[in-house]
Amino acid sequence: MTSPRKICVVTGTRADYGLLYWLMKEIDADPALELQLVVTGTHLEPRFGNTVDVIENDGFRVDTRVPLGIEDDTPTAISNATGKALAGIGAAFASLGPDAGVLIGDRYEILAAATAALLHRVPFAHIHGGEVTEGAVDDSMRHAITKMAAWHFAAAEPYRQRIIQMGEAPDKVVTVGAPGLDHIERTPLLDRAETADVLGIDADTPYFLITMHPTTLSAGDPLTEITALLDALDRVKDHALIFTGVNADAGHDRIAGTVHAYVDANAERARLFMSLGQQRYLSAMKHAAAVIGNSSSGIIEAPAFGVPTVNIGIRQQGRLRARSVIDCGTDASGIEDAIGRATDPAFRSSFSGSEPPYGHPGASVRMKDFLVHCDFGNAGRKSFHDLPDIMSAP
Repeated sequence: MTSPRKICVVTGTRADYGLLYWLMKEIDADPALELQLVVTGTHLEPRFGNTVDVIENDGFRVDTRVPLGIEDDTPTAISNATGKALAGIGAAFASLGPDAGVLIGDRYEILAAATAALLHRVPFAHIHGGEVTEGAVDDSMRHAITKMAAWHFAAAEPYRQRIIQMGEAPDKVVTVGAPGLDHIERTPLLDRAETADVLGIDADTPYFLITMHPTTLSAGDPLTEITALLDALDRVKDHALIFTGVNADAGHDRIAGTVHAYVDANAERARLFMSLGQQRYLSAMKHAAAVIGNSSSGIIEAPAFGVPTVNIGIRQQGRLRARSVIDCGTDASGIEDAIGRATDPAFRSSFSGSEPPYGHPGASVRMKDFLVHCDFGNAGRKSFHDLPDIMSAP
């Protein structure tokens, strides 16, 4: 009997775990595959909610923990954490001996995991490559990970074409859709009353779901965007405000501290949740009047629910947009105007029934099936795929 293929998944944040969840379930349930799990990053940090507990409560066995000791959000601290991730994940690969790996996205700990995989000759599949987020250093990290990957799971066809443009062989690049959409079909979400109870608000109170991360390639003060957002929210009095935690990028501490202080000062209408977990977060999104901030979930998942998004600033610049996404600048008046448009019933009607740019649920099954059937032989060796006629150009 053939031994199952050992597939090592690396997760570093609550956000990427939510996107990997159903793929991990699919791998774990298939007798042709064996799931290995390396947990690192903010999952192991108390101030980010120790979300490794969520992973284990979901029934997954954590094979290796790689703590990074994230001291603060300065570039030096992030550089040190990246080095620890490279060493720790490399040691995990040496110990576990996976046949292949799965990495998602563009964060520094995932760049470290990709480097470790390359050095340990562990071929890996990369999810969400080919995308562009011009306002974040993640953009360059994502493209670097793409060039180290053996296989590519693109969320949309334009992204598949961009990966091929980067020199990756077309037969190694598959359009699967966005894995985060699988929760819409497979995760039992809470109804409006249950969601309101979790959020601590009245069931009849409309609310905004707000997530604001650092814009790591912005030349301005990281407080500029969050201060403008809070000023705009002060002008919109008839909605409750549900904030979620800030990620661990450089600039985290000042933004997080400002949000904490604002919520404390506006306890009658504002709530802050460091980590809602996937079921509660998506339930909150489904019933929100609008999603506000600069998170990718406002670009990918919110449109699938038919919920308007107010996307602030340049962090997500370059990603495919649904008609439900309203882009605005970082000034308070512009944000207020965008919120007003998002809450206009006529705007909701304008995008009703439109096709989402990131496809439909089912990405996790498509990825798992690929891992079962693809050829692992010489997967780490690849030629640069030139576009037609490029080598014959003068």
